[in-house]
Amino acid sequence: MLLSLVVHSYSLRYWLPAAVMLGTAPVYLLSWSACRLLSAVLPARLYHTVDDRVYSVYQSMVLFFFENYTGVEIVIYGDIPKKKENVVYLSNHQSTADWIVADMLAIRQNALGHVRYVLKDGLKWLPLYGWYFAQHGGVYVKRSAKFDEKAMRKKLLSQAELGTPMYLVIFPEGTRYNPELKKVIEDSQAFATKEGLAVLKHSLTPRMKASHIAIETMKDHLDAVYDITVAYEGTLTADGQRRSAPTMPEFLCKECPKVHIYFQRVDMREIPQEPVFFRRWLHERFEIKDKLLKTFYEAEDPEKKCRFPGEGRRSSLSLTKTLPSLLILGGLTLPMLLTESGRKLYLNTWLYGTLIGWVWVHLSP
Repeated sequence: MLLSLVVHSYSLRYWLPAAVMLGTAPVYLLSWSACRLLSAVLPARLYHTVDDRVYSVYQSMVLFFFENYTGVEIVIYGDIPKKKENVVYLSNHQSTADWIVADMLAIRQNALGHVRYVLKDGLKWLPLYGWYFAQHGGVYVKRSAKFDEKAMRKKLLSQAELGTPMYLVIFPEGTRYNPELKKVIEDSQAFATKEGLAVLKHSLTPRMKASHIAIETMKDHLDAVYDITVAYEGTLTADGQRRSAPTMPEFLCKECPKVHIYFQRVDMREIPQEPVFFRRWLHERFEIKDKLLKTFYEAEDPEKKCRFPGEGRRSSLSLTKTLPSLLILGGLTLPMLLTESGRKLYLNTWLYGTLIGWVWVHLSP
């Protein structure tokens, strides 16, 4: 009986925030649809401004759960610019929570609404979310020979020409690093050896195509590249072995006490545009990440382990930036669920929103 209670209490840590985030999605979609209709006759730039503001409302509610609710401590190494910039955000990839870390940094620059993602193609099938991320400026890409370079260039160029604020998140490794998936790591290292590149231990060999296309296409629109290295505390076993990073559910279950973020800003003038030189530059950035992660996980000095070199400062997120969004979306959702007509509208939004998304998936290139 006691064990059952403990298990249920633990699962509620995840299911409660998940229910709120998923439960408010239809109301968010209805609100966005109304804004979209109202702005249909207005200039595209104005629509993007409205869309960014609406998007930031939902994402700040998400951050309420992932940061305020969990109580996770965010430790940042390096100075984040106070002003908003148009950037490409390049990070190592090890967890589904990595997407949230990008939001954590963006909100600290008041740029949360500008976040757009480069996502693997299969995610466009997500009900409601998959379709909306594309409408917000996200780009879906396929791997290897199926990569549609022309479609990515066209979408990013159109946004750059409109002057759309850009905080484009890319994970160049293409898939998550998991120390338990030995075959994936070995294949990545073998590829590096074959291409004459340095072999990485704590990250996968980065693939350059999406990063290069994004930076080259928007070079006149971007201010910088944010080079981010992320490490989750609590991912070191008692015998000193690295284990897999927490998933989103585990993160919400408060299994990650600290997130360490090493921030480096790279000016656009420092980045080579020629593919062969860009590839070398990108790999060198990941060599730096690998050294940082090696220090984090393998430092012999206990005081240097589970931290990055340099001074890290704790960065807290004020409830004033997240709680209002939760109250707004929750306040719009609850009254809808209390009436029969409201519940029908709610369910129809889920149904037709999903169908529209899937039709879009079939019609998109």
